[in-house]
Amino acid sequence: MNRRQRALLVQVTLYVVLAAAVAALALVADWPVIKENFWNSDGIDWADGNWGDLITIGMVNTVKYTAIAFAGGLALGLVLALMRLSPVAPYRWLATAYVEFFRGLPALVVMIFMSTGLPIAFGWTPPGGTVGAGLIGLIMVAGAYMAETLRAGIQAVPKGQTEAARSLGMRPGATTVKVVLPQAFRIVIPPLTNEFVLLIKDTALLFLLGAAASERELTSVAKDFLTSGPSAGTATSLIQAALLYLVITLPLTQLVAWLERRQRKAVR
Repeated sequence: MNRRQRALLVQVTLYVVLAAAVAALALVADWPVIKENFWNSDGIDWADGNWGDLITIGMVNTVKYTAIAFAGGLALGLVLALMRLSPVAPYRWLATAYVEFFRGLPALVVMIFMSTGLPIAFGWTPPGGTVGAGLIGLIMVAGAYMAETLRAGIQAVPKGQTEAARSLGMRPGATTVKVVLPQAFRIVIPPLTNEFVLLIKDTALLFLLGAAASERELTSVAKDFLTSGPSAGTATSLIQAALLYLVITLPLTQLVAWLERRQRKAVR
């Protein structure tokens, strides 16, 4: 048996083992019980089920919170990236300290500090209540990650572009704004889109801070339906929330993959 035949035999064996495992699981599983616990028919009714609150409150707030955190993180990240590339050493030190500090902390710790620790320590409550404090925490952490992404994008712009702009008489600030940054943003669109997807999932951390009924995001609404509503006592609401998260994130992950393929083709 030559090497190609052995590889084919291994591949066929793996397929057979996988098919046998799936068949055994299908035969052993108690499907009526699984369906009752994970997909209760009362909870998926469009007229009197969970979908209404999950979509009109949970999904809408999740998208809104993600957009706010992304816009704030992007603005903060751009300032930090420019500070890290500044010729003035104290600016670089400050930005580096910020980025390293907040990239080393869990987002949840920062969010709890903003919503609970800050009022206790300084007697000041961030605007927007609990959700506002949590979003500020998300922005602070997201800004640290986006700063590194933007810095890499700015450094990836060929120096010849800057030199050409300067030779035409453009000031350093105008060169950065009109020549460097537009090209840098095009370069970092895929990682920034990926950061947006991560923020969608991070908004679920707001659930741990608590929020008013109208401010709840997807995970909070789904958690409430675990103990109340037509699907109480089953995991139906969690499955529904997971499906809605996928409705948002899957198109974005496909967009990231498409953008990366497009950039690779442009580089060749």
